[in-house]
Amino acid sequence: MRTRRRIITLGLVGVAAVAIATYAFRPRVVAVDTARVARGPLRVTVDAEGKTRVRDRFIVAAPVTGRIRRIELDEGDSVRVRQVVAWIAPLPLDALTREQASARVQGAEALRREAATRIEQARIALSHAADVARRREAVYAIGGISEEELDAANVAHRARGDELAAAQARARAAAADVDAARAALVALDGGTSGAIPVRAPCNGSVLRIPEKSERVITAGTPILEMGDPDALEIVVDVLSTDAVRLRPGDAAEIVEWGGDMPLRATVTMIEPSAFTEVSALGVDEQRVNVRLMVIDPPATLGDGFRVEARMTVWEGSDVLAVPASALFQDDGVWSVFTMRDGRARRRPVEIGHRSSAMVEVLRGIEANDEVILFPSDEVATGIRVKPRTTAKETT
Repeated sequence: MRTRRRIITLGLVGVAAVAIATYAFRPRVVAVDTARVARGPLRVTVDAEGKTRVRDRFIVAAPVTGRIRRIELDEGDSVRVRQVVAWIAPLPLDALTREQASARVQGAEALRREAATRIEQARIALSHAADVARRREAVYAIGGISEEELDAANVAHRARGDELAAAQARARAAAADVDAARAALVALDGGTSGAIPVRAPCNGSVLRIPEKSERVITAGTPILEMGDPDALEIVVDVLSTDAVRLRPGDAAEIVEWGGDMPLRATVTMIEPSAFTEVSALGVDEQRVNVRLMVIDPPATLGDGFRVEARMTVWEGSDVLAVPASALFQDDGVWSVFTMRDGRARRRPVEIGHRSSAMVEVLRGIEANDEVILFPSDEVATGIRVKPRTTAKETT
């Protein structure tokens, strides 16, 4: 009986040892996230935050030193060109100040002549842009160009029209400066014993009033800022390495501006000079201002509003792409792990354009291949893997 019990015990121990050995040396299976590769559209964008601003902003300044009356206008009020926005009673001044006032009159007249020349240049540019837009429309009608090229020509035509309007506004502002300078000179010479008017240089709205109260101010002190709130542009600052990829005329979208739908926009200018800005991580970055024009601005969008812009650098309609999380570098070579028959396989790939989430693959894998996302150190060629979640297409 004792011998039989010993045999049974040894048998159980042997079975347990075999089970433990089998469990210890079984092939290991790593759970992974996967995605199925597919062809589809891919758009590479530069995303950045920015602010709206009135394109042509005018600062109305005091033409003479004197006591300004309390300003009756409020921010947001509409103002017509040459409307009186303030009254200033000049203080008695010396001969030197009279000479300076005379020089300001001459300078203002020179600026008015320059403004007239710029109007003529803007008219010529507008006429040329209109001719180009008409020719592009005719070519588009017969299928010779894409809709994007036609839109670019129409946007350029509209931009030239805005430039003409801006030049005309500057001319009116220059004329108002001449009138103000002459009025100041007359007041200094004793031509008037009362206050002199300060007039608006253009049609628009009052954007900002630094101080409404009556006080003594010196010549050149800003009285108010004004402009056309409908003539908005958007300024975003991007890294200089991203700015070199952008071109005037590139399509853009304005997102996260408060509305339900993105706004169509176009890049109008990449400023030629960069500036240094400290990032949130304390790193000095070289950034560049990029200006955008909203094609159909809503009435609710005002000056100084925060927005997010998405500027298109490249776009393709039939692109083989994988999630950026599937890519890794091995000895300087971009690679991915694919899953086939339950095992991982390393595949070197050649990549092309890159967006924030997706990367174009030129060669190395095919559509319908299943790639492993976020491959860990446990994943290697030949190791058994199983999907943690159902595979999804990359598009």
